[in-house]
Amino acid sequence: MKCTQYYPVLMTDDVAGSATFFTRHFGFTPQYQDESYVHLQMSDDPSVNLAILKGDHTTIPAQGQGRASGLLLNFEVEDVDAMHSRLTRQGLTPIQPLRDEDFGQRHFILQGPEGVLIDVITPIPPTEAFAAGYSAEALPG
Repeated sequence: MKCTQYYPVLMTDDVAGSATFFTRHFGFTPQYQDESYVHLQMSDDPSVNLAILKGDHTTIPAQGQGRASGLLLNFEVEDVDAMHSRLTRQGLTPIQPLRDEDFGQRHFILQGPEGVLIDVITPIPPTEAFAAGYSAEALPG
């Protein structure tokens, strides 16, 4: 299989509100939008995409309709402390505070529209116990 693009599609009751949240706080810009679907692209990296879809859209089979749940969106950034500072100044309150993890992450978690969890991460060196689990090319520096 040759995949030409991969991106999550969040189902929601409020397409415009969810799109506004990711545009305002995470730097996405709409590439396509109507009342039931918005395709967003990261302003400074066109390979990062996210779509927002009305949860009861006719293209979704009945058993799959609804809203996003059981989903964690990870945004790996160069400077998690700066991102934390910017987002808290914008009025967002993390549900998990900024902290270092032994497995090699400094991160915090927000709850976005419709309850979607958003984990903002900067890789850090893991403890020795966790370093052994990484392949050589994946080991955070």
